[in-house]
Amino acid sequence: MAVKKIKPTSAGQRFRVAPAFTEITASKPERSLIEPIKKTGGRNSQGHRTARHIGGGHKRMYRVIDFKRNRFEDVAEVMTIEYDPNRSARIALVQYEDGEKRYILSPNGLNVGQKIISGASVAPEVGNALPLSAMPIGTIVHNIEITPGKGGQFARSAGTYAQLVAREGKYAVLRLPSGEMRMILSACVATVGTVSNSTHMNVNLGKAGRKRWLGRRPRVRGVAMNPVDHPMGGGEGRASGGQPRSRNGQFAKGLKTRKRNKHSEKLIISRRKK
Repeated sequence: MAVKKIKPTSAGQRFRVAPAFTEITASKPERSLIEPIKKTGGRNSQGHRTARHIGGGHKRMYRVIDFKRNRFEDVAEVMTIEYDPNRSARIALVQYEDGEKRYILSPNGLNVGQKIISGASVAPEVGNALPLSAMPIGTIVHNIEITPGKGGQFARSAGTYAQLVAREGKYAVLRLPSGEMRMILSACVATVGTVSNSTHMNVNLGKAGRKRWLGRRPRVRGVAMNPVDHPMGGGEGRASGGQPRSRNGQFAKGLKTRKRNKHSEKLIISRRKK
């Protein structure tokens, strides 16, 4: 899970830092676990553009990921480690003893041929999925459920993890990737380990065209626009634009946007680092 510096044979290659893909063991996905993705171009069902800077990009197939890990006490063998164009992490194809295949998020240290299992009584080893109530304090976890049985929602992107720091009654206390300390029901299932491809943060695309291949269109800075187009536009010469804010006037720095009486407010012990 390393990156490689590309030889500067052109302007687009000069600053490019690319993933090495050394951990990938299969070039084609499992056909029974892929679905087509329909591109929206940022438009809703009425054809109105509701999200800017979206459009184009290479065609993709969606890999159906098992975020629930709900085949308890069933042993699965890791068949391949694969690239997924829809997420920053790598995915692993696992096969159960009855022949069923599923994709899971691949944690660091998971190897082809390794056996993994889910359940309340299994060992807290890399790749195994357990309820938070069955894990030792200090365990590093990812793909964490918020609602029991719904599937993992926290710590799913490349290199992320949370740490189990305490248990209080029916709740477990986790330190999330953002630094937030939060209580989650102990019945929720999480997977042991850190999400793979932790060097994803060091990747440099190198040129604008590579960003277009990912389906991201160019962004124009607000200060470069006219006053009719953006609150920060206009002015003589290169004006600073004033207080940073969005296109519809919402301040970008310091404004608290969280709902006051959000249902999860009582579950948060300390806020994320600023």
